[in-house]
Amino acid sequence: MYIRQLLAMAIMLAAYTINAQNTLQPSDLLSLKSSQIIQMHPEGNKAIYAVYTPRTPNEAPGGSHVEYMLTDLETNQSKPLFSDDFKGYSPLWSADGKHLAFKMRTKGKYQIFVLPENASTPVQVTDESNGIKAFKWNPDNKGFAYTSTMPYSEKENELKKRGYDFIYFEENIKNDFLSLVTFDENFKQTSTIQITKDNNVWDFNFDQQGKQLAYAATDLKLIDQKYMFRKVHIFNIASGKITRVLDNVGKLGNYSFSPDGLHLSYTGALNLNDHAVSQVYKVDIASGDITNMTPDKYKGHVSWSAWKNNKEIVYLAHEAVYPKLYTVSLKTNKRKLFLDAEKNGVIFSTPQYSSSFKSFVFNGSTPTDISNIYKWDGKNDLFKITDINPELAQEQLGQQEVINYSARDGLNIEGLLMKPVGYKEGEKYPLILYVHGGPESHHSNGWLSGYSTPGQVMAGKGYLVAYINYRASTGYGVDFAMEGFEDPAGKEFDDLADAIDYLIENHGADRNRVGMAGGSYGGYASAWFATYYTDYIKAAAVFVGITNVVSKRGTTDIPYEELYVHSNNPLEDMWELNLKRSPVYHAHKSKTATLIYGGDADPRIHPSQSLELYRRMKMNNHPAVRLVQYPGEGHGNRKQVGRIDLLYRQIAWMDWYVKELKPFDGPMPPLDISDKYGLDWAY
Repeated sequence: MYIRQLLAMAIMLAAYTINAQNTLQPSDLLSLKSSQIIQMHPEGNKAIYAVYTPRTPNEAPGGSHVEYMLTDLETNQSKPLFSDDFKGYSPLWSADGKHLAFKMRTKGKYQIFVLPENASTPVQVTDESNGIKAFKWNPDNKGFAYTSTMPYSEKENELKKRGYDFIYFEENIKNDFLSLVTFDENFKQTSTIQITKDNNVWDFNFDQQGKQLAYAATDLKLIDQKYMFRKVHIFNIASGKITRVLDNVGKLGNYSFSPDGLHLSYTGALNLNDHAVSQVYKVDIASGDITNMTPDKYKGHVSWSAWKNNKEIVYLAHEAVYPKLYTVSLKTNKRKLFLDAEKNGVIFSTPQYSSSFKSFVFNGSTPTDISNIYKWDGKNDLFKITDINPELAQEQLGQQEVINYSARDGLNIEGLLMKPVGYKEGEKYPLILYVHGGPESHHSNGWLSGYSTPGQVMAGKGYLVAYINYRASTGYGVDFAMEGFEDPAGKEFDDLADAIDYLIENHGADRNRVGMAGGSYGGYASAWFATYYTDYIKAAAVFVGITNVVSKRGTTDIPYEELYVHSNNPLEDMWELNLKRSPVYHAHKSKTATLIYGGDADPRIHPSQSLELYRRMKMNNHPAVRLVQYPGEGHGNRKQVGRIDLLYRQIAWMDWYVKELKPFDGPMPPLDISDKYGLDWAY
């Protein structure tokens, strides 16, 4: 017996050593690079992509570093796009592929520069007083359209200088205007025309002849207006007049002209109450007639569209946990599936493609690979061009699989389950649910781990990790998405409770060791389970989460979005429901260790939401609640310092109360976790 016990201990120690050495560690996750495809060359033989490298713990606080790369699609070799002599951003080739334009800072402002064909020195094209925000080449290769923010007047600057820079909330907003600039053969500016003055332009797109410009605008530069009220304007460049304002309704995605300029495709909501972009539309520009090209009662969400040719639209859709590419005929309205992530195993992004429609590039992920660039010839398997995180191949990662279960009312709910490294049937494991925000979002079957949802790190530590596409998620059709309409924290969060029961009964989750974490609406879910559903979980991590629906509706920067696609009724008609669907209303019931964290400059979910839950718990003698706020951060942490702290703090919280089952009324985890950050101490 003694020998057998020693042998068992030796095996357990060996397994622990392997896991400790080869599983994904927090520091590994924080250092992973990501990629994004920028543009395919007009000739289809090369492409530009960006690589984002997170800052290290010892660098100055900030976002990731970006490097633009040029890849040869024939040799699959990549090199830096820019030399070390200058730093360019947002690079774009001209329509003929001869010249490269980009933004570069000069005199403290971003301006458009062009690197002419076979030249080594860029030429400055614009000298906009307030700098350039976004730009695009005119297809005639002789100019650009760009946006810039209206500058302050001399009087306004003088008042600000003297301290009279008062905040007039949602008034005196400086809109972004749209301009056209032309230049000669030496890229010397010849003319600049400001197209808009009295509204805010969010985005824009040329037709392929350079004769028309479509742009989406609202009255003011308010994020709520961007979400709900953008209208597409068609501007005729020769006449200098707006020829059409589309009657698009609700949320708007992208839009593009057909090659002949006679039609426009756009993606948008089904109606004003649809909470996400879900449909693809065709517009006859001459008449203004709009036709929905999406199948009726479609069990998916369309997110992007463009043109294969004058007769067919190509669009990207998400069906359940996989993206798919379709074409649809303008004449017959028949669609054809031509790329399916469920079959090729790569969760691909919006494509860039050649005019022949035979060469494609994407960035994509898999369950074991966060991000890389892929190419495709339209027929065979996708080919991975890059390997920006080769170290992942050496890591032991948790196996990821699609799961389905029946909710309490019988509706099928889908999600993804990440099993712990070394998972064995019949054994019990701690469980953590990572809940997506929105709720107009969903999980795809690709890489799922991030600084606030570190699934693979937790799988390496022995956790089961679940990502559930609860009711109101996208990817399952508008009807499924509308299940949360007028019903906050109702069926949608009941689905999460049912998921916990399912995972306990079928996948070895330990009922006594369950945690939940999420951000925004996922933070709302975590706060709901820390209070209303407190018997389900031992610990919650509430990131930028809703805790009081009543006060959230009065402090958010998207009140009309909340009204039209979520509540559908004014607050005055929903006082009682909104109060009772608020975690603060149930805070006195909480038996869940609750970590609350978020930015102190969040305009979406005001920081007071975090404070309200903390205060209600504290006033009810809750022994295990902590509030951490990150200076200067908004709705999510952009700087690496806040990401580092959040990741290590969440892991410590879950380990303490879920994995190790430390007593709810005992000491909390250490407040100072700076020894985890990886800092080079100067003292």
